Amino acid sequence: MAAVKKPLIVIVGPTASGKTGLAIKLAKRFNGEIISADSRAIYKYMDIGTAKPTKSEQDQVKHWGIDLVEPDERFTAADFQKYANEKIDEIRKRGKIPFLVGGSGLYIDCVIYDYEFGVEADEELRSDLEKMSVEKLQEYCITNNIELPENRKNKRYLVRAIERQNVVKNNRRKIRDNAIVVGIAVDNDTLKERIKDRAGQMFRDELCDEARMLIEKYSFDLESMKSNIYPIVGRMLNGEISRDEALFLYQTDDWHLAKKQMTWFRRNPKIQWLPLGEVEDYISGILV
Repeated sequence: MAAVKKPLIVIVGPTASGKTGLAIKLAKRFNGEIISADSRAIYKYMDIGTAKPTKSEQDQVKHWGIDLVEPDERFTAADFQKYANEKIDEIRKRGKIPFLVGGSGLYIDCVIYDYEFGVEADEELRSDLEKMSVEKLQEYCITNNIELPENRKNKRYLVRAIERQNVVKNNRRKIRDNAIVVGIAVDNDTLKERIKDRAGQMFRDELCDEARMLIEKYSFDLESMKSNIYPIVGRMLNGEISRDEALFLYQTDDWHLAKKQMTWFRRNPKIQWLPLGEVEDYISGILV
């Protein structure tokens, strides 16, 4: 398979669906490298709380898109698009197959579709946005494929989301050449159980140590801190809630994240949805 003809294998799905393990297995088998499409994994020091691939997993296959910026640094979807496209080209030039893997819908879409982003938000744009109602801001986000913030009823969060992404063109009619997009289909009961099991594994002393370090060094006002487990662990460390309460809150938060991810992905007719056990055979049939 010539380098220019190497396909881009895209594996998507909700959190805890098994993307990481599957991608590593396939990348090892077919001489590939993995580009993480996770808007939380880009931040340094947030290892356990973001469920990044472990050091052992990263040692098995080369990973990109991880630990790119400090938690207080700005990194937009436009930045990711440029980064990912550069890595796809580099991986192909090395004669390997690029695997784009993750659950951040905008990160995936801006790479596989012809997205164009505007310049940095300015005061005039902010003024226009501030005049819009919450409902209009939500509609603007949906129309322009801007991921709604966790608190979608808060005008300030909506304005920030729009300013961060500032998508000016989102051509979703034609997917990029030689891209194979596969989604991991999992029923709700199974996914809830996987989320519960993973949460139980994450809530250990190392997570508390990681959270303490981040809390001491960074502010909860940062977007990077708000979208992760750390505020919940912070409340637990402060004695506001028990470990069991923190565990339940995190499981609930992760379930809400999974539902939001699936709402995004279901809008994409180009995704071939398959159960986890069938994805390997499907991709293998394409690459062999």
